[in-house]
Amino acid sequence: MSYKKMTIQEIIESALAKGQSALSEYQSKAVLKSRGIPVSEEALVQNADEAVQAAHRIGYPVALKACAWELMHKSEKGWMALNLQGDDAVREAFNRIVGMADLKLEGVLVQEMVPGQRELVVGLSRDPSFGPCVMLGFGGIMTEVIQDTVFRMAPIDDIEALDMAEALRTKTLLGPFRGQAPARMDTLCRTLVAIGQIGLEIDAISEIDINPLIILPDGRLKAVDALIVLERNRHAQID
Repeated sequence: MSYKKMTIQEIIESALAKGQSALSEYQSKAVLKSRGIPVSEEALVQNADEAVQAAHRIGYPVALKACAWELMHKSEKGWMALNLQGDDAVREAFNRIVGMADLKLEGVLVQEMVPGQRELVVGLSRDPSFGPCVMLGFGGIMTEVIQDTVFRMAPIDDIEALDMAEALRTKTLLGPFRGQAPARMDTLCRTLVAIGQIGLEIDAISEIDINPLIILPDGRLKAVDALIVLERNRHAQID
């Protein structure tokens, strides 16, 4: 299913009507992309032949991920395969992922492998007192260990977004790093501002988690994984 022609409201209302308490990774990225947040190139496929065709369009190596809104921690349960280098590897990974499925999948994501040693986490949460708050931190699998995060109440502007980046203890990772270019701060600011606006405009979204947001060697940023959690008792009314 393609969400390219659907509005954010339509995507969320459709998910709520199906009883979802979260969007799938594919749905989540469609929402983010519609607001100008850069996401990894990917395709949602339904069979092994489509997976191979998508891998050729995207270019090897690729990753395969099971896609369903219930799957929030795919790496821990073996629902994904990384650095696949050829057609046979893609077919084998597709069949393994589908074969182990004990729930209804939306499909399997064929995704580009995004290079980069620097990973950020960007998110949104709703505080009972302060409302939607934007979060920026050191990302990847070490997020909970490093615990280097900063928060700001939405809405934020570019100046506040830059202030968030400056407040990180690991802010040196945003600059030139081992021969790699500094992070594109215009993209990071645009992402943080957009996350705040989504939280202000769409009550049905209770949480957003982009982890990791990878800084590529040339300084570009891409959201490689994303999760949007919903409030079932709210509608996707956009102010």
